[in-house]
Amino acid sequence: MPDAIPEAVPAPVLQDLRARLRAYRRVALPPGFGWERGVDGDFLAELVAHWADHYDWRVHEERIRALPWTLAGGLRLIHQRGAARGVPVVLLHGWPDSVLRFEKVLPLLADLNVVVPALPGFPFAAPVARGGMSAAAMAETVAAALAELGYDRYVVSAGDVGCDVAEVLAAAYPARVAALHLTDVSQYRFLVDPPADLSPVEQAYVRSGHRWQRQEGGYMREQATKPHTLAVGLGDSPAGLAAWLLEKLRTWTDCGGDVTTVFTRDDLLTWITAYWVTGSIGTSFTPYAEAGPGPGPIVAPTAFTIFPKDLVNAPREFAARFFDIRSWVEERRGGHFGAWECPEQYVAGVRAAASLV
Repeated sequence: MPDAIPEAVPAPVLQDLRARLRAYRRVALPPGFGWERGVDGDFLAELVAHWADHYDWRVHEERIRALPWTLAGGLRLIHQRGAARGVPVVLLHGWPDSVLRFEKVLPLLADLNVVVPALPGFPFAAPVARGGMSAAAMAETVAAALAELGYDRYVVSAGDVGCDVAEVLAAAYPARVAALHLTDVSQYRFLVDPPADLSPVEQAYVRSGHRWQRQEGGYMREQATKPHTLAVGLGDSPAGLAAWLLEKLRTWTDCGGDVTTVFTRDDLLTWITAYWVTGSIGTSFTPYAEAGPGPGPIVAPTAFTIFPKDLVNAPREFAARFFDIRSWVEERRGGHFGAWECPEQYVAGVRAAASLV
């Protein structure tokens, strides 16, 4: 059985990482494009140099391992116990992040019982037989873990892949999921069998979504169709891994083009190093490659917090086709990682959902 606390990374792993970084061979690219065609080569080179010679994983590892970890139902999870009574809050992360998405909101929810599962196949997760899991399988595992912890009702807050898990969980266990807090509507809602009677506003949203898929969705198709090929390059080259993740951390945040306004260089490298030292980039692709059928009807009252720079924001009328919306707040700033970018606003959404119970 794995330890409840993530293991400290063996020194040889960090020594090997540093050696690979110092041997980084910068790839020749056509000049003058900056971030237009993907990662900016100059920024990446500077980040790799910082990673090799200045970044100290041990400082961040100590903080991460000090979180209140436990094991339940085959999951490793953070279980923060609060003084207040009431249903607990379950926070579900997405890709390309981990439980670290919620580091800033945990202190703001200190009065509540909070559970943050490290989803199977992602950094810090307990190992599973197949390496990773589909969103539907994750939902079953999360339900089992919460039952083992003694929670028979809970509020679920999620974004990205976590939203897919949350939707399946809410549909499969309507008596357990007392309320939902979501930051987005899964793109599968418009990509697979969308409703036929869309309003003009909804039609514009679907067109926008397909345009985003053509311009920005290549990563999703590669991770869904040929994840094992991709995983070789990213799992063998820390610079390649950094390029793949860094581009998303910049593009998907409300940073005005400067990702360091949202993440310090050490923040970026901690999120990226978490994938490297756990060897989890390949297994984190599983929910893309094993996307199952959509969830059934969802009856849980739902609060939405919409951040303007998220990927493809659905209009309320489209979301209302699938959810019992009780709260809909459109924030003035923030992107895909709202819990990290705007923790106070994110927590307000969590508490709005909790108030619906």
